[in-house]
Amino acid sequence: MLPVQRRTLSLRVKPVVAACALIGLVPALRAQEAAAPEGASKTLAPVVVTGKGFEQRAFDTPYSVTVVDEEALRDAGPMINLSEAMARVPGLVVANRNNYAQDLQINSRGYGARSTFGVRGLRLYSDGIPASTPDGQGQVSHFDLAGAQRIEVLRGPFSALYGNSSGGVIALVSQPVRERYGELDADIGSFGLQQGRVTVQAPLGDEPGRGFDLRFGASYMDYDGFRPQSSARRTLANLRLGWTGERDTVIVSVSHIDQPAEDPLGLTRAQFDADPRQTAAVATQFNTRKTLSQDQVGMNWRHRFENLGPLSESSFTTYAGQRSVTQWQAIPTLTQRNPTPPPNTARHPGGVIDFDRDYQGLDARLVWRWALEGDRTAQFIAGAAIERSGEDRFGYENFIGDPTAPTALGVTGNLRRDEKNSVRSSDGYAQGEIEFAKNWLATLGVRSGSIHFKTEDHYISGINGDDSSTLKFSYTNPVAALQWRGLPGWNFYASAGEGFESPTLGDLAYKPDNTGGFNTALRPQTSRQLELGAKWRDDERGLTADLAVFEARTDDEIGVATNAGGRSTFQNVGSTTRRGAELGAGWSIDPHWRTALALTWLSATYDDNFTTCTAAPCNAANPQNQAVVPAGNRIAGTSPRSAFAELAWRPLGTASTELAAELRAQDRVAVNDRNTDFAGSWATWALRATQSWKLAEGSRIDALIRVDNLFDRDYAGSVIVNDGNGRYFEPGMPRNWLLSVKWRQAF
Repeated sequence: MLPVQRRTLSLRVKPVVAACALIGLVPALRAQEAAAPEGASKTLAPVVVTGKGFEQRAFDTPYSVTVVDEEALRDAGPMINLSEAMARVPGLVVANRNNYAQDLQINSRGYGARSTFGVRGLRLYSDGIPASTPDGQGQVSHFDLAGAQRIEVLRGPFSALYGNSSGGVIALVSQPVRERYGELDADIGSFGLQQGRVTVQAPLGDEPGRGFDLRFGASYMDYDGFRPQSSARRTLANLRLGWTGERDTVIVSVSHIDQPAEDPLGLTRAQFDADPRQTAAVATQFNTRKTLSQDQVGMNWRHRFENLGPLSESSFTTYAGQRSVTQWQAIPTLTQRNPTPPPNTARHPGGVIDFDRDYQGLDARLVWRWALEGDRTAQFIAGAAIERSGEDRFGYENFIGDPTAPTALGVTGNLRRDEKNSVRSSDGYAQGEIEFAKNWLATLGVRSGSIHFKTEDHYISGINGDDSSTLKFSYTNPVAALQWRGLPGWNFYASAGEGFESPTLGDLAYKPDNTGGFNTALRPQTSRQLELGAKWRDDERGLTADLAVFEARTDDEIGVATNAGGRSTFQNVGSTTRRGAELGAGWSIDPHWRTALALTWLSATYDDNFTTCTAAPCNAANPQNQAVVPAGNRIAGTSPRSAFAELAWRPLGTASTELAAELRAQDRVAVNDRNTDFAGSWATWALRATQSWKLAEGSRIDALIRVDNLFDRDYAGSVIVNDGNGRYFEPGMPRNWLLSVKWRQAF
C-alpha cells in the first residue's frame, strides 16, 4: 500500500486563445510494410513527419531521425517507461531513475543532461500535442506506449525548427484504427510489478477508410520497487475518436493519468558503495513522495485540397489540459525555519512543492507541392503557433510544530510560497525543399518567435519581498540542408542550424543578490550546429546503416550561481562544445537471424572557466563553498560512449516465435561539473522470448518473457547532477524478470 496523501483537485481548463501552428506532427500516420519471405518478420520502411512537417521516408531526410516501431516498443518491456526501448537510438540517452516520483533523465547529444528533474533541452510531443511547456520544461509520464504505433526521435540542427529547444525532438504517434478488436493484457514481474490493460477499438463506418472510428485504452500499474520507499501506482486512460471523409480527417483525443509514487532519493558515494539497493534514511524520515494528475483533450483536423493549384493540404491542432503535482521533499526543518535564522531563512520556499498548471495551444499550417520538369519536385510549409502555460504554485513547510522538535514530518505545514506564473510563446515558421538538379535537394527553413514570462507574487512576509516580474525573450532560428542521392540506396547530406534555449521559470525565479523579481541578468543559451551524414539501404542483403558526425557550439550555457536558503539562482557560464558521431545499423542476415546496433561517441565540454557551488549555503558570503570549474571539464550527466546491440532468431517457417539477446553499455558519467566523481561504466545483458498462438479466426494470444540485467550487476543507472547534498547516484535495477500476456479478439 502506497502511503501518500491525496488532495481533491479541480480541473480548470481555460478557453484556448489565438491561433496558428508549429511545424506539425500529424497523428496516426501509417508505416509502410515491405514484402518479406514467408516465416520472416516484415521489415518497415518508416514514414516520419518530424523535421519537415509532412510525411516522407526516414531514409530520405537530410538529418538524423530514428523510428522505434510498435514491435520494438512491445518487446522492450512492460511499456511503462520510454527508457525501455530508447537505447536503440544512437545519440539519445534515456536513463531510468527507477523512481516514479521523478521523470526520466533524457539527453540528446548532451543537451538536457544537467536537468535534475523533468526533461529540458528537447521538445516532446504526443500525437502533435506538446508535452513541453513554452519555457522548455517537459514530462513524458503520460506517454501511452501501449497505444503507440511508433516513436520518432530527431537530433541535430533541424530540431531548431521546433523553437525553444537545443537537443532534439521526441514524438509519439498513436496507432490508427483499422481493425475491430478488443484486447486484454496482463504483466507481472520482479519487485511486485503488476499491470493490467484493456483496449477496445473499432471502425464505425460502413465504408472502409471512411466515417467514424473509436479507440479506448486504459491501464493500471502497481509496483513495490527494489528499494525501500520506491513503490508507485499509475492509472492511465486514453480515448481517441476519429472521422475520415473524402478530403478531411479529424481526430479528437482525451487522456488522463493519475500517478502517486514514493521517492527513494539518490545515494551518496559512500552509501552507493556500501549497498546500492538501500534508501537514504531521510527519505523514510520525511516520507518523500509525489502525486501527479493530468487531464488533456486535443483535436487535429487535416484537410486535403483539390483544384487549388500547388496548395496541397492544411493541418490544424488545438489542445488544452491541466496538470497537478504535489511533492514532499526531505529538506531539514531548520533549513526552512531556524529560530536564529541567517538572513535568507525567511525566504525559504519550504519542503513541499504544490502546483496546479493549465495549458493550451493552437497549431496551424499549410503545405504546397509542385511537380517540376525532369521529374523534380518542390514543397513548402508555412504556419504559426501559440502556446500558453499558467500555474498556481505554492510552497509549504514539510513539518508541523517547532522546527527544533516537530510533532510531524513529511506533512503539509505552514505556507511559504504563493505565486501565479504564466509563460506564453508565439512563433511563425517557413520551410521549403526543392530538387534543384537531378539527385540534388536543398532545404531552407526559419522559425522566429518570442517567449513571455510573468509571475505575480502573493506571499510577501518580512524580508521575503515581492518577486513579481515580467520578462520577454525573442529568437530567430534558421536551418539549411543540402542532400545528394546520386547512388542507389545511398543518401548523403549536410545540415546546419542555429538553436535557442531559454531559461525556465525555475531558472529565472530568483536573483543572486536576493532583490525581488526575475533574474534579468540570465540570458538564453544559443547554439550553432553542423551535421554531416550518410544513409545506406541494401534491400537485397537486408542491410541498413545511418552514420552522422556533428558539432554544436553553445554560447551562454546555463549553470548554478548560488544556492542558499532553499533558493537556487543561475548564471551563464560561458561556451560549451559538443561533438561526436552516431551509428545506427541493422542486418537481416537471413529469414531466421537479424541484428541491430546503435553506437554513440560524444565529447561535451566547457570552453571557459566558471565558479560553481560545492555545498550550501553557497553565495558571496560563503566563498568557502564555491570552486572553479576549469575549461575542458566534461558537462555533468554526459557519457562519452554508449552502445546497444541486439541479436534475434526466429525458427524456420514461422513468425510466431522469436528469441533474442540484448546488450546495453555506457561509459562513466560525471556527477558534477567539477568532475570530482563519476558513476562507473557498465554493461548489462538481457534475454527475451516472444510467442504467438492463433486460437481461432480473429483470436490470438501473444506472450513475452524478459530477463534484464541478466548477471545482476550493480551500477548507477542515472545520476542527479550537481546535487547539493552529494546524493548523486540512482541505482540501476538488479536482475529482474517480466511475463506479459496479451489476448486479442476480433469482433
